[in-house]
Amino acid sequence: MAKARAILKRLKAVKNIRKITRTMELIATARFKRAMDRATEADAYTRKISELVADLSRAGGEIDHPLLKVHDSLQNRVLLVLTSNRGLCGGYNASVLRLAQRAIPQHRDAGEHLELEVSGKRGLSFMKFQRLEVDRQYTHFEDKPTFEEVDELASRYIADYCNGRLDALDVAYVKFESASRQSAVIETLLPLGKIADELTEDAAESNGQAGVQYEFMPSPQEILEEILPAAFKARLLKCFLDAAVSEQIARMVAMKGATENAGEMIDDLSQTYNRARQSQITSELSEIIGGAAALD
Repeated sequence: MAKARAILKRLKAVKNIRKITRTMELIATARFKRAMDRATEADAYTRKISELVADLSRAGGEIDHPLLKVHDSLQNRVLLVLTSNRGLCGGYNASVLRLAQRAIPQHRDAGEHLELEVSGKRGLSFMKFQRLEVDRQYTHFEDKPTFEEVDELASRYIADYCNGRLDALDVAYVKFESASRQSAVIETLLPLGKIADELTEDAAESNGQAGVQYEFMPSPQEILEEILPAAFKARLLKCFLDAAVSEQIARMVAMKGATENAGEMIDDLSQTYNRARQSQITSELSEIIGGAAALD
């Protein structure tokens, strides 16, 4: 009887866990759809404004802007690592942190002064466990990062880069490519000149032409003064949005797997309980028959 009760108690516990994981799966699915819509919209805007920057840079000739310049020295570099505040999302955080863990010693061994900035409680816990000093930490970015929140970071990066206090900015995050494919990457967002060159080459290959011809009013320099900071802020926001939607996909998949595993465990425990109960009933019947036979 004690064995059957223990199995029944465990069976109830697994059923409760399945209800929780199923609920979390449904919540992650709803959040994923909203986050994917935001990331898709931001991707179209980010790519278009980046292509515009590339076209203006090429059509305007020699344009002098601090964000397009590659500094002679890359001694001052910032690595921004985007992780989640919550767990139960499979290998989402591990994939990003592995990249960051490999990149940190590479830059420091090269003699660069690397500042480490981490967003997300999971990343902060990992860095603390690895005894890596974090210069700045952020825990206020949730599944809906806003432009105002990212703008505060982006404005500081722009000011530091233009003043020479920052030579390069790398962002480690999970890039959203499709609902079935996300990959952990480290992208260099500053300087913008490299990004503009890459987009120019992509546009030339896809369109088979050198680019769009523009007539500037008042001047390319004044136009780029407004567009370049906006392009950088859009790209940084896109990184946060990609990380948010990738987190929800990872959590949705992890909770779906947990729910299915709980269902299989419930089936196994139910069979085990039925066998134990059947064995118990058989034993009790044998005792009753034996007692009746002894009375006769």
